[in-house]
Amino acid sequence: MLNKRKQSQLPVRMLSVLSLSLFLAGCGSLAPVAFTQDEIKERVAQDRLQMYADQEPITGPIDFHEAAARALKYNLDYKLKLMETALSKSLHDVSTYEMLPRLVAGAGYVNRNNDSGGRSIGIEDRIETLRPSTSQERERHLANLTFSWNLLDFGVSYYRARQKADQVLMAEERRRKVVQNVMQDVRNSYWRALGAQKLIGRVDDLLLRVNKALDNAKQIEREGLMPRQEVLAYQRALLDAVNLLTLRRQDLELARAELNALMSVAPGTQYTLAQEAELTLPPPPADIEKLEMLALEKRPEIMEEWYRKRVTENDIKAAKASLWPNLSLDVGPQYDSNKYAYNSTWIDTGVRLSWNILKLTQLPSLERAHEFQNKTDDMRRMALSMAVLTQVRVGIQRYGLALAELDFAEESLRVDQQLLNFARAAAKTRFDSELELIRAEARALLAEYQRYASYSNAQAAWGRVYNSVGLDVLPDAIDSHDVKALAQAIKATMGQWQSDVFSVARTQAAAQPVQSVGAAASASAVKTATHILATGR
Repeated sequence: MLNKRKQSQLPVRMLSVLSLSLFLAGCGSLAPVAFTQDEIKERVAQDRLQMYADQEPITGPIDFHEAAARALKYNLDYKLKLMETALSKSLHDVSTYEMLPRLVAGAGYVNRNNDSGGRSIGIEDRIETLRPSTSQERERHLANLTFSWNLLDFGVSYYRARQKADQVLMAEERRRKVVQNVMQDVRNSYWRALGAQKLIGRVDDLLLRVNKALDNAKQIEREGLMPRQEVLAYQRALLDAVNLLTLRRQDLELARAELNALMSVAPGTQYTLAQEAELTLPPPPADIEKLEMLALEKRPEIMEEWYRKRVTENDIKAAKASLWPNLSLDVGPQYDSNKYAYNSTWIDTGVRLSWNILKLTQLPSLERAHEFQNKTDDMRRMALSMAVLTQVRVGIQRYGLALAELDFAEESLRVDQQLLNFARAAAKTRFDSELELIRAEARALLAEYQRYASYSNAQAAWGRVYNSVGLDVLPDAIDSHDVKALAQAIKATMGQWQSDVFSVARTQAAAQPVQSVGAAASASAVKTATHILATGR
């Protein structure tokens, strides 16, 4: 008897030792393990390769539409949104399978170290009527295939799947917004970078001349060839010219760097921008009401907010569904290898109806939550719509002001170029005319820079009008287009939008003077619009 007890305790001890060993091993594996320096370097190298992988080489000068195509095709922010959209679609596919019934297959092996038996006793006299016996083997093989369907799980999974479907649409709207923002950034950076390409060499040459003239002035001061006050004033004027030119040169260099980042151009890649004619800027649209209606229909933020309302509604509907009775059905074949069983195979069938009646107390609260949620979502959409309308009007007015600024910059450039011609003619007569020539050249160059900057600002303002309306510039698919074809598609789409939506007679536009920004919205309204559009709340 003692030996049997020891034999029965042996597997228990072995199992205890094994469990303790696995526990200690698991505790050791939970210790923090930092990446090694070699692993970090390998990760950085792989990331750099992935950032610039699979890009079409630059084979010629890049025009505006090709720059936009490269930015939209290779921009990492846009690729991230594509990945998020694909992830949302995959999660939606997964959620649809959750509505299916369960079909579970099982198999197992059972072993015990003694017999499972029993004895029978009389109910009234408590006298044993049969000797101890067993009807179950010590070793058995089990198998089953169970089909089960749960009404409550189906209802909740249905609403969850609808939520995932709406989240796919929300991800698509966020992708559209990234496209519009990238396009806006390209508009701003490309034209400034093109101006930099045209001016930066001339700025460097003028800086060399200014520095040389400054050295000559210092030499004249040391030799006393001119009155000291006059020489110092001469140097002061040269230093002012150096300061202005240096600041403008920094702006020009930054514009090129921003464009490189937008197009995801690898460091060290040499390319030039096409010396193309500047795109014609149309007059400010006069039919503002039409643009406002179009913005309310197409803005990604409004559409995303509308889809979010459906997501929250389905969330509350799923909570309501869990309050009602639950019906479950189970059916499936079973197998047991026990040789003592009369039937080793059989089919189990079961139907169960259950209802947690106390959960019905949540129904009034859920109804109130549903009502307040709908009101909150509608009010949020109304506030966002008001901000969009404000942005459309402000965008159009800023575009008109940018066009006026461009006209002023062109007039200033014309005057400064004429003054430069006079200064060149007078520079041959006396020494101090050299200073006037350098100052005239600096003013003319700065005026030319200002003219490029004003044109860039006008392009950016025109792009903000596009953004405020929510117009798309991409075809449905990007991966199926190369850069050249995508650039042509963008050009055609933008031309069509401009002719269909922004086509306004010049006389009609000229008849409406440009108003100040404050005529459309107060500063607080603009601030509120910016906050809502940036945060989505």
